[in-house]
Amino acid sequence: MTLKSKIALGMGFLFVIVTLLGGLGAFYLNQLANDAKEILKDNYISLEYVNSMQKAFLGGQPADLEDFDKTLKKQEANITEAGEQQATESLRKSFDTFRSKPMDSQNLKRVQQSLIQLDDINRQAMFRKNETAEATAKNALVWLTVVGAVCFLIVFSFTVNFPGYVANPLVELTNSIRQITSRNFEERLYFKSNDEFGELARSFNNMAQKLDEYEHSNLAKVLFEKRRIDTLIQIMTDGIIGFDEHRSVVFANKVAVQLLGVPEARLIGQYAPDVALHNDLLRSLLQNGTDQVQEPAMLKIYDPASGKENFYTKQIQPVNVLRTGEEQPVNAGFVIVLKNITPYKELDLAKTNFIATVSHELKTPISGIKMSLKLLDDSRIGNLNPDQHALVGHIREDADRLLAITGELLNLAQAESGQIQLRLQSVRPEELVAVAKNALTIPASQKHITVHTTVEQGLPNVLADPDKVSWVLINLLSNAIRHSPDESKIDITVLTVANTVQFSVRDYGTGIRPEYYNRIFERYFQAPGQEGKQGGTGLGLAISKEFIEAMQGDIDVDKTVDQGALFRFTLPVAA
Repeated sequence: MTLKSKIALGMGFLFVIVTLLGGLGAFYLNQLANDAKEILKDNYISLEYVNSMQKAFLGGQPADLEDFDKTLKKQEANITEAGEQQATESLRKSFDTFRSKPMDSQNLKRVQQSLIQLDDINRQAMFRKNETAEATAKNALVWLTVVGAVCFLIVFSFTVNFPGYVANPLVELTNSIRQITSRNFEERLYFKSNDEFGELARSFNNMAQKLDEYEHSNLAKVLFEKRRIDTLIQIMTDGIIGFDEHRSVVFANKVAVQLLGVPEARLIGQYAPDVALHNDLLRSLLQNGTDQVQEPAMLKIYDPASGKENFYTKQIQPVNVLRTGEEQPVNAGFVIVLKNITPYKELDLAKTNFIATVSHELKTPISGIKMSLKLLDDSRIGNLNPDQHALVGHIREDADRLLAITGELLNLAQAESGQIQLRLQSVRPEELVAVAKNALTIPASQKHITVHTTVEQGLPNVLADPDKVSWVLINLLSNAIRHSPDESKIDITVLTVANTVQFSVRDYGTGIRPEYYNRIFERYFQAPGQEGKQGGTGLGLAISKEFIEAMQGDIDVDKTVDQGALFRFTLPVAA
């Protein structure tokens, strides 16, 4: 039988008991009501009639005798008891005789005797029926007491046992599930029933058995995989150090142990901050927090194997583990990875030196070419025909372009090597804008572009290198002119923002595609305009970013403009 059927049967049983008690009580109450009704209807009314007739008869007046006659007729219609019919007929006969001979005293006595007889018959009937009602009440009390006691015992037993029948298996199941959660896979349920609980116990036991088999059958495999991972970590060329959630060292490969200069036996299992008290490298690795992913940071670490300082990037990766059956991951520690980037750093330095050398060497012949072109334009050397003059103009443009590229490459070499030479001084922002605006007057006039300048009144001086800031402004303005249509305008705005002065350059040209916003400050990246055209070398914005950040400023592009492009950068206020 299913659990649902058992619960329905139990509820039906309670319903039968309630119905039985209610039906029995209703039956006896109906009996008592009928007995009381018979007393009221059959006898009490007759006694009222007798009392009314006695009062009317004692009056002796004709009107009273009429009332007597009317009441007697009602009594004649309410004959209910044995002997009441004869007594009523005798009363009628005596009353009729009395009415015909009112002065006869014997007739008066006969009427009174008949009334007394009728009263006596109904009173005795009332006593008899009252005894019957009392007997019915006693029987009802006995039956209700017996049946109620039996039903109470049955219901009490049902109330005590039935909740346990449902709840006890659930409690036992809950406890067993806790044991399984604690990885006690030998836990079993023992329900001896053929209902849903029995089926649940069999399913639970099968699950626990399979989990137990899985736990034991995969333990060796897990240990093997752990050894495989340990071996892979040990043979890696990067330094790797693992920590648990309590910041104790869990593992460290040979490279990390060699860099730290601490024997592995004195490192594994130790509390990392205690080891860091006597180890400068570990102390620097644990700085800046370890509870979240951090951008790779470059460090110079002495490597005993190579006998020199090498370049490493430090990356911290928190380890969050989602336990089986849970929804929120828990912190299981973190890993520090030291990646040796010395070969790449040396190649990058060689590339930077090469670019700086080549750029420097190219500036001399380019300058000679420009001088020769200037001499060719001199009429004292000789006049040029229009075609020759056009060729000289093209050569001059290419020479200027080569000179600009070599200048950008030299600036880039300084930025990459970290050797940007700054001459910081207090400078008026208006002067910086004027220098850049005057430098690009001719290119702007050639395209009939109006450069509109808005400078806030009372601007403080900025602390910056005027040459570097002018270079950045000229680069932003030249980009704006290049990407602006003819007969348009460019807005230059200078204002104070917090403790800085903000410079912004806005054009109304083709603008920048949204997908390129995050890459426009990358080196050698040339963002095509809305029409797909490219221009420049892809170094100007990257160098501008290096210059501005070297002067403790910030540069970015506004991603919300609808038309054209808006670049802005800030510089600190001079003290």
